[in-house]
Amino acid sequence: MSDRITCIVVDDEPVARGIIEMYLEKLNNVTLLKSCKNAMEAFDVLNAEQVDLIFLDINMPEISGLSLAKSIGKKTKIIFTTAYREYALEGFDVQAVDYLLKPISFDRFLKAMQQFFDIATPKFIEDEAKVNDGSNDFIFVRSDRKMVRVNFEEILYVESLSDYIKIHTSSSTVVTRETITNIEAKLPSAKFLRIHRSYIVALKNITSYTNEFVEVQKKALPISRSYKEMVLKMLANM
Repeated sequence: MSDRITCIVVDDEPVARGIIEMYLEKLNNVTLLKSCKNAMEAFDVLNAEQVDLIFLDINMPEISGLSLAKSIGKKTKIIFTTAYREYALEGFDVQAVDYLLKPISFDRFLKAMQQFFDIATPKFIEDEAKVNDGSNDFIFVRSDRKMVRVNFEEILYVESLSDYIKIHTSSSTVVTRETITNIEAKLPSAKFLRIHRSYIVALKNITSYTNEFVEVQKKALPISRSYKEMVLKMLANM
């Protein structure tokens, strides 16, 4: 991924800002543009920079976090931070990514960041799509808060498990929150075959098959009824 995530922290409490700053330092693909003590400082940054994400305290003097949030464009995502649980409903009314109740643990912070990554902004989605324009022999997928390169030649099969997938390669397994349909669209159809709603296999790694399954490195993967006719026809013509 070529662009790093840019963010600001807005909170009138220095200690609260410091905690978020410390957490952000642990993330490799995030740039903290500024830590702001009030909404006016945040306005200045928003007018001068492209900000992808704001950690925003709700209860601040003069201009509240909610007022600031309502003035921000949709491209900038918001994670609210506050000590007051009763503001949660209002926070979600402005379509916040998440709502963190102080004191904020690192685990809870990471969960909020994962929700941001899942939602993503269009530019991040576009960056991921650009890596396979027909001329590449690899894709990048998001795994463990970074973009990981996966070479087509190394893929054995792709497995869908609920709301994430596993890309099994000859050397490792890459786990990513992605739909198998989106991954299928990024793989060259001449080299990969969808055999089930939960499985895509690399054709060159199929060692045997029946009407019910294909075998890849001694692992039997099921052929579903809806894909059977197409799969068997494709395999018969290989």
